[in-house]
Order: sequence, then C-alpha cells, then structure tokens
Amino acid sequence: MRAWTSFVERGDGAERLVRPEILSSWARSEAAISPDVTQAPLADEGETAEIWRGSPLQTAVQRVEAELRRTAEDGDLVVAVTDADTRILWTYGGRVMRRKAETVNFVPGGRWDDQSVGTNALDLANRLATPAMVFSAEHYAPIVHNWVCWAAPVHDPVSGRKLGVIDLSTTWDRTHPIGLATARVMAALIETAMPRSSHHPTFGGSDDHDEPGLVMTLLGTVETRLDGQRLLLNRRQTEVLALLAMHPEGLSLEHLHALVYGDQAVTLSTLKAEVSHLRAALGGQLSSRPYRLMMPVHTDVDHVLSLLRGGHVGAAVEAYGGDLLPGTNSPALGELADYVAVALREALLADPQPDAVVRYIELAPYDTEVIEVCLAALGNRPHPAVPLLKGRLAVARA
Repeated sequence: MRAWTSFVERGDGAERLVRPEILSSWARSEAAISPDVTQAPLADEGETAEIWRGSPLQTAVQRVEAELRRTAEDGDLVVAVTDADTRILWTYGGRVMRRKAETVNFVPGGRWDDQSVGTNALDLANRLATPAMVFSAEHYAPIVHNWVCWAAPVHDPVSGRKLGVIDLSTTWDRTHPIGLATARVMAALIETAMPRSSHHPTFGGSDDHDEPGLVMTLLGTVETRLDGQRLLLNRRQTEVLALLAMHPEGLSLEHLHALVYGDQAVTLSTLKAEVSHLRAALGGQLSSRPYRLMMPVHTDVDHVLSLLRGGHVGAAVEAYGGDLLPGTNSPALGELADYVAVALREALLADPQPDAVVRYIELAPYDTEVIEVCLAALGNRPHPAVPLLKGRLAVARA
C-alpha cells in the first residue's frame, strides 16, 4: 500500500518497492484512467456474445466446465476467460466472489486491459504472455485492492497463437502459494480441450494425435491419450497407469498395491477393480501376472529426465510443467515427484541459464537461491532477464 500511495500521490519512490512489470502497468494506467474508477467498462453485449459463440475457447471451456466450476466453488474464486484483447467472455464464481465480481463488472463483456480498469493479472498475463499474479494494492484501482488474482495465457496448441487468458480471483486474505500454478494448470486444461482441429502437441514436438501407443502428461497438468484419443480416467486410475508406465518390466499385484497405497488400509480387490477399468479403457492392452502395459509408452517425466541426463537444462525447464500429479498420496509417485523437482533444481544451480531461471521461477517463485545463483553468475553483464530476476527476488524476500 505504501508503494501505491507513493506512486499515486507523490509520483516517486515506488520503483524501489514494486516489481518492474507492476510499475510499468501503473504508468500505463495513470496515463489512461483515474484511480477512482468504480468498475470496468462493458463492451457491446451482442458483439461479446458473437465472439464467444462457436469460438475454440467456448468449445474448450464447455468440455472442462465442470472442473472449472468445481475449482471456483472449492476455493470461493471467480474464474474468468478472456479474448486476446482482455475482454471477459465467460465467468463462473463461488457464492461470495460472484457478488463482488458483479459490482466491478468482472463479468462477460468487461474490459480488463490496464488502460480500461488499471493494473491487474489478466492484463499482465495477456501482455507478457506469461502467468502473472497481482496482489492487493499492486492493483492500480482501489476497487480491487482487496483482491488477489492469478492469470495464465491460453494459446492455440497448433499455431501457438494467443487466444486470451484464464484468471482466478479471490480476496487477498485467501491467497495461496499454488494459485499461480493452478492458473497454469487451468490454462493447459483448456488448451487440451480445444476442438479436434486444434491438436495438442506432445513433449517431443510432434502431434500426439499421430503418436502411437500411450502418451501421458503428468507434470503440472494431467492428460492421457491412447493412439491420439484422450482417455477419461479418475485420479486413482491415472496413478496406477503412471506407475505401470514407469515400470515397463511389469509389477505384481502386491508390489503395485504397495506403490499406490503404501500402508493405507485398502484391499487388493479395490486395486483389482481399478486395473480392470484400466484394461477396458486400454482395449485390453494390459497383461496380468505381472501387470504390464503392452504398447509403446511415452511420458513427460521420462522426457524431462532424458533432457537433464543430456545436459539440456533449458529444454528440460521448458518441458517441466510443474509438480508431478500434485496432491497424490501414492508414496512412490510422491518420491518420484520430489526426485524430478530436485533434479531440475540442481541442474539449474549447476548451470543457471537466465532464460531457464525466469521460466523456473514462474513455477517456484520463492526459490531465492536459484535466483541469487543466476544473478551472481551474470555479474555485471547486461541481460534482459536481470530486471525480472531482481524484481522476483525482492518480492520473495519481502
């Protein structure tokens, strides 16, 4: 709040207290609007509806709407999807946040670029093409000073064209360290649900609709495809399948049970039922005694570890979407998640490539050691990443 007051009332001092991207947005906001703005301007209702109707974003959101709504309700968030001009096309809110959103026109048709309503995460994510968080008085307009917002850009998976952003917003006192990662996951979820004409690329760069066998994305977001077709699996089935993918030699029922459940009081019959569902989903390509997948298998976990083994740190960071199956209670997958995260971090400490570190701190914004090592390696050499790294370091320390 002290930085905002310094900027708005005295026009100085804020550069020492806020991130560079926030300061730049404040300057754009100040040139266009008064901080006394009471709500976002509304675009033409008919035009907004026409843009939304039949668009790839509408189709994708409809396919994953249940998950978006559940995220909003569980966290009492308001979730919004915008077009490439930061105009809101779709929203859904929990009980409390829905009412708050309506009072400031955080609704379909609301224009949330910073020159219309001031600094916010939707504009930053759209403008910078990277996930963004804006907390409390980092917003330019006081009408949202009691909000925290996390946003991530949504791209066409084939062309790479930016389609808009997805934003998660709530009150500042409900801020959560995984908010930014959740926004990234929701963006990836929408991208994977795009119409069939917009195919989703694999970690190797080819089109996974042409990729034979089983392709599993497990880092940050979760998706499983068999011969290009998306499989609808529950969380436990995904965990079982991931463990089988990591053990191509096969697993006995007892060994698989230990890897999935640890010491939980879950019967072998329960696991057998999950495997039976999986076998049906895989068209019978899962053998017994031992349980083994009978098809080519590709995972982003193997891809990231392979890149690290080859010394391709930057490519490994780019391929790393986040924690492996966040929230899993499988002891084996929990250990694997730690191993991948630590391996990536140690590779960055050994070879702190600035662009790779910038990408990494989007996922681990409070890992100050990696930032410090990178800045020390750069010394006094100029690099475009330096302001971002110093800004993030200052925020993390604060």
